Amino acid sequence: MTIESVQNEKIKKLSRLLAKNSERKKAGILIVEGRQENERAIRFGYEPVEFFISEALYNEALPAGRVHLVSEQVYEKIAYRGTTEGIIGIYKIPTADIDDYTPAADAFVIVLESVEKPGNLGAILRSCEAFGVDAVIVTDPKIDLYNPNVIRSSVGCIFGMRTYALTNQQTLDFLQRNDFQILTTFMEETARAIDETKLSGRAAICFGTEHSGLSEFWNGKGQNVLVPMAGSIDSLNLSNAVAICAYEQLRQKRT
Repeated sequence: MTIESVQNEKIKKLSRLLAKNSERKKAGILIVEGRQENERAIRFGYEPVEFFISEALYNEALPAGRVHLVSEQVYEKIAYRGTTEGIIGIYKIPTADIDDYTPAADAFVIVLESVEKPGNLGAILRSCEAFGVDAVIVTDPKIDLYNPNVIRSSVGCIFGMRTYALTNQQTLDFLQRNDFQILTTFMEETARAIDETKLSGRAAICFGTEHSGLSEFWNGKGQNVLVPMAGSIDSLNLSNAVAICAYEQLRQKRT
């Protein structure tokens, strides 16, 4: 049976979940739209609850599990992306305990303090996955790590990344307990260029908010580094800065 009305109770419930982070958190679920994103969620072991699929738009084999078929018109009403691919999946949010993570001897971790923009977080996760970052820790998060815009801008890369939400103190304790080289990103004259900084053994770079940078909590907790620039501008977009540093650690490992 195909759902053809947005007044259907299942569609109304899905609309509430899409609209409110509090509703998703209460239900313990995350919502994934798009073919590639759902494929990655399934590949990395996320447990599906149900799917909403328009067969007029989705011309592949139906995924295993509970599937609700919807008309193309209904799907276009519930889709939050400009380009629709005909599939929305609902999954259980997995538990992510930092104590279950044993870093490799050369593990590289990105720490993001109070990141504010879902699009930036998604772009960062995409870069981190591409450059082999071992884990991303978001401290004192101001956004839902599984916000639909995070999933969309990461192109589903969040599903293959170790991602944790901790406090600053919990993060510092973890890094010190596991003998990480801690690097901070305060804009100071003593900062060392990232390409002149040896990222040996376990290393973590801490980035602050898009608006004001790292908080005083991280002051004095590690060596300051910066991305060298030749132009007149003195800062980069957060996601660009993270991408450059993530690539630099990969370059050092490969050479």
